[in-house]
Amino acid sequence: MKPHYELSGPPDAPVVVLGNSLGTTTALWDRQLPALHRRFRVLRYDHRGHGGSGATPGPYRIDDLADDVLELLDALGLARVSYCGVSMGGMVGMWLAGHAPERIERLVLCCTAAGFPSAQPWLDRAAAVRSSGTGSLAAAAAGRWFTPAFRSRSPEVVAAFETGLSSVDDEGYAGCCEALAAMDLRSVLPVIEAPTAVVAGADDEATPPDWGRFIADSVPGASFHLVPGAHLANVEAADEVSAILEGHL
Repeated sequence: MKPHYELSGPPDAPVVVLGNSLGTTTALWDRQLPALHRRFRVLRYDHRGHGGSGATPGPYRIDDLADDVLELLDALGLARVSYCGVSMGGMVGMWLAGHAPERIERLVLCCTAAGFPSAQPWLDRAAAVRSSGTGSLAAAAAGRWFTPAFRSRSPEVVAAFETGLSSVDDEGYAGCCEALAAMDLRSVLPVIEAPTAVVAGADDEATPPDWGRFIADSVPGASFHLVPGAHLANVEAADEVSAILEGHL
């Protein structure tokens, strides 16, 4: 299904696609837009059930979420783009770069993983959301997304992300959880041809820096960057991540 999208920046510039994390919307990338708009046309989109995108019944697979991006690119007539993704968005990016290499020019993977030690936590979360709704997860998610220092320093930012998560469709969120439960992209990493930068948050407990180092070590020629902050490092360390994106893209 073609997702909701926003296209901004210079009309004739090369396109970079920005993929969001589970439970966030296109607003995740607001802090990177000023830097990216200097050189790029920016395509932001929402995963199924997130933001302006409709939800289909789950479970989903990473393949499904990546196919949504390919459908969007085809609809917009975009043969080849660069792609940057945070967390689940990065997982979609790995799938695209491995399975549709002709479509991906350059790749940035931020605070993400190629697989998880156990599927059960994701299946448990899917069940909890179907039972109690995404709003029941908002406070706990904010604790994983941001460090205590940032939550104290920028409570209004944290509150906005909690509100955004609470607005995500329950079935859409649950279906995405099931996609993460089934995901294993480790075999894809060695065949990725796109020049790749991997970014990790120094205090990220959801996708620890070692997971990012594994990705960087497995993708031929990839670079690794450790920045301050937790899981949504592009928000908490916006300037550092924007500089990495500009330099790599």
